[in-house]
Amino acid sequence: MPLDGILEDNNFNNLIKVEDNLNFQVSFEPTKFPKKKYVINENTGDYIGVVGNSFNCASHPSFFQGVGEVIQDNRTSEELEGAIVKSFSSRNNAWAMVDITLPNVRALITTDKHQTSLHERIIGLHAVDGSCSNQVYFGQIDSFCTNGQVGGEHDKIRKKNTSNFCMDRFIQELKEARQNFYAQSSMLQTWAETPMPIFVNVIDLLKEIIPSSKKAEKMASLYSEEVSVRGRNVFSLYSAFTNYSSYADARNGFILRDTGNDTASESMWQREHEVSKWISHPKFKALVAA
Repeated sequence: MPLDGILEDNNFNNLIKVEDNLNFQVSFEPTKFPKKKYVINENTGDYIGVVGNSFNCASHPSFFQGVGEVIQDNRTSEELEGAIVKSFSSRNNAWAMVDITLPNVRALITTDKHQTSLHERIIGLHAVDGSCSNQVYFGQIDSFCTNGQVGGEHDKIRKKNTSNFCMDRFIQELKEARQNFYAQSSMLQTWAETPMPIFVNVIDLLKEIIPSSKKAEKMASLYSEEVSVRGRNVFSLYSAFTNYSSYADARNGFILRDTGNDTASESMWQREHEVSKWISHPKFKALVAA
């Protein structure tokens, strides 16, 4: 379920205001299995998960407000002004994501045919049912097509919900994490200036990078569309990837299957993980090195 907000003052904690459906504490209750326990939403009394006995987690409000404080402390008021927040939840509100865009933190990406602005993007992921660990990612969003992506070994922090998990320690690690939007943007500008080698058969390349041949063929069509706008370069291929991770409709043909569960937001997030794997593939890296 998406919920959107725009920062109208310079108090970032007001922006990451936890919505009513996520503003609850959890308690645990033993199951009939000795090493498992139920997760219970204390507001509704609903059983929203089964976890191991060593599972320990912060509440949604504690996690997202803590992340918001760190972001506020590390950004100027000018950078925070106009910030846009999109919130999503699934699994009966056990899983939640906050997707933040800072329009005033930006960089230009220029190809031989096109220019676009990138803006800083920050994502927080949290779950109280063990479906994901505590995670914060840093990336970019393209203002031209609103494609977004996070990735890179230095652009994330993750901690599992084990018995020794401590929210204060997580926040301290987040404060110390390397968050260099401009270094990421510089890398993407290099991709924009790197022509796709003439000898590369894009469909064959994609079939090596992407495990599904059908998906690779669809991706080749997306790449052709990007080339018509941005030119034949590595950034166009990357943009085709981020189109896949940003949309799931007739615009790109990668429609999500209706499973009857409220996990669409998670599925779209998993697409971003797929893209991270693709751009880390040796064949993709070789394009930039060529």
